[in-house]
Amino acid sequence: MSKHRVIVEAVLSGKSQREVARLYGISQPRVSQLVAAWRAGGWDALEPKSRRPRSSPNATPPEVVAKVLALRAELIADGCDAGPHSIAGILADQLTVPPGVTTIWRILTRAGLVTPEPRKRPKRSWIRFEADLPNECWQADFTHVRLATGRDAEVLLWVDDHSRYLISATAHTPVTGRIVVDTFRAACATHGTPQSTLTDNGFVFTTRHRGGPNAFEIELHELGIAQKNGTPNHPQTQGKVERLNQTLKLWLRARPAARNLAALQPLLDEFADHYNHRRKHRSLNRRIPADVYSARAKATPDHNAGGHFRIRDDTTDAGGKVTLRRGGRLHHISLGAEHARTHIRMLIHDLDITIINRDTGEILRDLVLDPDKDNQPLGRRPGPPPGGKKGGMKKGYKFPPRDISKSRDTR
Repeated sequence: MSKHRVIVEAVLSGKSQREVARLYGISQPRVSQLVAAWRAGGWDALEPKSRRPRSSPNATPPEVVAKVLALRAELIADGCDAGPHSIAGILADQLTVPPGVTTIWRILTRAGLVTPEPRKRPKRSWIRFEADLPNECWQADFTHVRLATGRDAEVLLWVDDHSRYLISATAHTPVTGRIVVDTFRAACATHGTPQSTLTDNGFVFTTRHRGGPNAFEIELHELGIAQKNGTPNHPQTQGKVERLNQTLKLWLRARPAARNLAALQPLLDEFADHYNHRRKHRSLNRRIPADVYSARAKATPDHNAGGHFRIRDDTTDAGGKVTLRRGGRLHHISLGAEHARTHIRMLIHDLDITIINRDTGEILRDLVLDPDKDNQPLGRRPGPPPGGKKGGMKKGYKFPPRDISKSRDTR
C-alpha cells in the first residue's frame, strides 16, 4: 500500500486534514490534493506516475537500432569480430549520422547481447610495440586447424608488425624448417625483404638453444636480416600474430571444415583478402591493413648486422674427427689421427671456424666451412709423408707444424 493511499484513508477515517498533515509530516494543501485526486480518479489516481518524457528527440531511431542488431548477427554468422567498435566502423560508411560506440554498446546491452566479463586489466597499463615502417619487422607463427576428417593441419602466418598486413597464410602438415624458408622466400619475392623478423623459439625458427643455426637462421644472415625471438613462455611478445591466430580460427569456425590442404588453402586466401582489404582494424584507427602497408616507404635489411657467433667445447673421436651441425646438415671435420680424443674448443663465426686445444691453447685447425660438403677436407697434400714408405707412414713420424695462413680452406 502506497503512502498516498494511507494518508487518504486516514482522512476518510474521520481525522482532520490538518491532523493528518502533522501526523505524516506533509503540508495540509498536499493532503487536500491527494483527497481531490482520489475523488476524481479513485485509488489508481494515487499511484506514482512515470516520469519518462512522452517524446525523446535525441533517441536513436528504431531503424538504426534494428540495423545495429542485424549487423551484429551478420558479423557473428560470418565469423568476424562483432563488438561495438567493429559495428561502428561499418555503420560509418553506411549512414550519414552513424551512432557512437557507446550508443551501440547500450543497444546491444538492452537486447541482452553483451555477456558480462570480469574486470579486465586497464588499457592504460598496456605497453604496445609497433614498428615505425612497413617491412621493418615481420612476425611469424603457426597454429593448428582441425580438418573435416579429424586430422590436424598447421597454418603458417607471416604478418607485418607496422600495418598488421597479412603477408602470407599457407597450410601444411606439418610446418617444417624447409617450409619456413620456402614460404619466407616467396613472401620476400612478392612484398620485399624485411629488416627483421620476430618469432617464438620453435625449432623451425631457431636452434639457438641447441647449438648451430638452422636453415632459416642462415637464410636471414645471408640476406642481412636481423632475427628476434621472444622470451620463452611469453607469447605476448609476438602479440600481433598471436591475435591473428584467434581471428583466423574464429573466421574458419563459421565455415564448413575443409577436408584436406587443397580445400583449406582457398579458405586461407579468402581470409587474407578479407583481412587485408575489407576488415577495418581497431588498432589502425579503423583503417584497413593494405592502406597502412602501402602508405609509407618500406624498410630494408641492415647488411651491417652481425652474424652467428658461438663457442663450443667438445672432444674428438677415435679418428681425430669432430662434427658440427649447420642448417640441419651434419658436417665432419677431421683434425688427424694424432689428435684423437683431444679436448678442443671451437670458435665459430658463421663459416669461419677455429679449433684449438683446450689443454695447451694450440691452434689445431683454422678453416672456412664448405656448407655443400659433409666431410671437410683436412688440407694435407695427398701421398705419404716425407721419409715414409709408399702407401704408409713411417713409424713414429709426427707431422711438422703447419702454417695456418697457407693451409686456410677457401670456398
